[in-house]
Formats: sequence, structure tokens, C-alpha cells
Amino acid sequence: MTAPPQSVTDVHAHLLLPGLHAEVARRAPDLVAEAAALELVRHGADSQAVSGPMVGARVPKLTDVGLRLAAMDAQGVDVQWVSASPNHFYPWAPEGLAVWAAAEANRLIAEHTAQAPDRLVGLGLVPLQHPERVVELLDDAVLGRGLAGVEISSFAGDVELSDERLERFWARAAELGCVVFLHPFGCSLDERLDRFYLANTVGQPVENAVALSHLIFAGVLDRHPGLRLVAAHGGGYLPTSIGRSDHAWRVRPDARGCAHEPSSYLRRIWFDTVVHDAGALRHLIEVAGESQVVLGSDFPFDMGLEDPVAFVESAGLAPQTAERILRSNAAALLGKTVDA
Repeated sequence: MTAPPQSVTDVHAHLLLPGLHAEVARRAPDLVAEAAALELVRHGADSQAVSGPMVGARVPKLTDVGLRLAAMDAQGVDVQWVSASPNHFYPWAPEGLAVWAAAEANRLIAEHTAQAPDRLVGLGLVPLQHPERVVELLDDAVLGRGLAGVEISSFAGDVELSDERLERFWARAAELGCVVFLHPFGCSLDERLDRFYLANTVGQPVENAVALSHLIFAGVLDRHPGLRLVAAHGGGYLPTSIGRSDHAWRVRPDARGCAHEPSSYLRRIWFDTVVHDAGALRHLIEVAGESQVVLGSDFPFDMGLEDPVAFVESAGLAPQTAERILRSNAAALLGKTVDA
């Protein structure tokens, strides 16, 4: 689907797949229990006690198309890009289960978005921890299910985004012209962030910055300039501290894996507006360019933007800049997608 340029488009909205998770739990109960225990370590009991009811209250919006569309209408959003809630990444899953779960998620996301094809665009999943299978599942999502691309985490097990085993994935994504939506789940700092909801407020921006830095410094964007990479949460901390990366590139031979200064690559990546601060949004536009910023909300979670359109419109931007962020940048991204 290619949204018309006049459509206000939210590129960061989630879908919960309870049936998928129930089947994963049935097939691998011990692994699911271990993953839940790790989440408790990472987030801490206090945060988990808040998050459970928060997600529970939002399950209807995360699963029901009618409620999703009504919420979009209330926000002034015409089109949503719908991606799975990141708890469906299952980065610990063995190969067979991981491949099945990704394929099933692709099917369910396609079914959900097909209920409102003029308003919903789907992004599928790939089993990132099994690099030898990611191209297969990328094709399943884009060619098999007609999705606009896939959502990936910042890492999975021992697989960083700079991993040489992912080269075929990046090449295929560039060839297809599809969207790759980078959205972290969890943070490797673990119990250091187990209070005050630091696992999200600090952990997510850290993960975005680390993952993007792997891609930039490893030269992935040099080798695959056609990538349509969209970073959630405004790219985390990287856009605000990119000068330090440039300095390292200039003075450290071990930081010269990319052909140009790291800051130049921010203009090859797209970033959503989930930054929660008008000054941060203006800075993001300054360092990445107004063509590289797209509306996002993190719908419908509590760390998202309740009124994403108003956030952009009240940020003191030039009218043409706001227009691009709200409408035409996302439409141009989808317009790059091919059918073969």
C-alpha cells in the first residue's frame, strides 16, 4: 500500500498477538518462564507492577481494529504503520520456534491490517537471532504477505546489527526497497536499570544509539545505501551526541569502519518523533534533515505520544517542515517499495 501524500501517517504503532504468544508458551513453557524472569530482573518488581495493568488496560486498542481506527480518528491520524509489540520478538527462541513465530506474526499482522487496508500498513518480523533465516522471513513478510517491511530489535542474543551474517538481509531489504523499523526490546544493562522505569526511559534510548552506531561504524550504510531504515524513539541518544562519534572517527583508526563522518549517516536514516520534547525534535530535524523525520506515537503505550499530531504542530516548526513530518515523508518512504 502507498498512502496518498495528504495522509497524516503514524509510523510507530503496535499490535498485540495474544494467540501467538499463547502458542509460543505452549510450545516452549520453560523458555517463556525464563524470559519472564529476565524481564523482572531488567525492569524490577515495582515497574512490572505498573506495566502489567497498563498493558492490560490497552489490550482492546492493541487488538481491535475498530477501536484502533476510532483512536486514530481522535488523534487526527489517517494512516498507521502497525508493527508487533516487541514482546513478540522472542530473541531467545530456537530456530524452529523462531521461524514459525515470525511467519505466524506476519500472517496475523497482514490479517489485521487487511481489515482497513486504506488506513493500516503492516510491518512484519524476522528471527534476528538466526541470521541464516532472516532473508526467508523478510521475503515472507514483504512478498508473501504484502507487508511494507519488517520490525527488528537492536540486537538478539549474540547478533548485533553489524554482524557480517546479516549482510544478506541488508542487501535484500535494500533490493526490495522495503522499510526496516528499528525498535529495541530490553536492554543489556539489565539490573542496573531495574528501578524508576530506567529500563525504558534510559534503556530504550541507549539501545537505539548502540544499534545505530553498529550500523554506521561497520559501514553497513555504505554497502547498502538503498536501505530504508526507520529508527524508533528519535534514534535515542545518538542524534544528541553525534559530535562525539564524529570526533572518534577523526582521531581513532579503530573507529574508521565507515567511509564518512558518522553524522553524515543521520541523513540516510529516518527517525520518528517520539522524543517527548519540542527542543529535541527541532535538534533532530537540524542534524538529520526535515526529509528524514516521520510522525510516530508508540500507540497505545503509556510511554508514547497521546496526541502526536499536536506535538509536531506545537513544536515551533516551519509549516512546510511540519507538513513533511506529518504527511509526505512517510508517503515517500512507502513509495520506494517494489513488488519483486
